Amino acid sequence: MMVVGVMLLALACGIAIWFGPWAPLGGVIFQLYPAFLNTLQAGVQRRIAPELWDLVFLPALTAPAWLIPFILGDLLLVIGILRRRRRRHG
Repeated sequence: MMVVGVMLLALACGIAIWFGPWAPLGGVIFQLYPAFLNTLQAGVQRRIAPELWDLVFLPALTAPAWLIPFILGDLLLVIGILRRRRRRHG
């Protein structure tokens, strides 16, 4: 779990360096695979909930592209550290 966390942090750094620190996630996705955003929006609005697109996905797509892998990487690192401590003391 900690290895995946470190990999996500490295990915976040790579995205920030390659696309710029303020490049939005939606812009990065569009540069890499333009058709995906339309498919994602249609799938979320038709199969899950239309409100979810506006409340969750749009803010995520307008956030800096490095932010989501950074948050997930940090979360996985913290979980990995807590697991190690629990094993040593448990």
